[in-house]
Amino acid sequence: MPSLLSPAAIWPIIMLFASNIFMTFAWYGHLKHKSTAIFIAIVVSWGIAFFEYCLAVPANRLGSAVYSTAQLKTMQEVITLIVFSGFSVFWLGENLTWNHAIGFALIAVGASFIFRG
Repeated sequence: MPSLLSPAAIWPIIMLFASNIFMTFAWYGHLKHKSTAIFIAIVVSWGIAFFEYCLAVPANRLGSAVYSTAQLKTMQEVITLIVFSGFSVFWLGENLTWNHAIGFALIAVGASFIFRG
């Protein structure tokens, strides 16, 4: 098994962060432009999601040399919450509350059990 500092351990995390940025924009970016026709929002979202897949699929393929499928999925979910939090604040202008922080922290604690050996 490769070291946790190997490219097979680090690059999937970097690629999953990048893919989640694309996916978050694909799923939620159109909410800033609600006057745009839904068909346009769908087509643009599909186009953005293509780049998400171009990063997520190889990230999971490469990462499977180091991580289990459950670990890869758990990483993706925690990364999604991190990316979504920043997106909500900086793109949509929404506020994160203590309830959000506590809920996300509890999810992260639960996710940590997947990595216990």
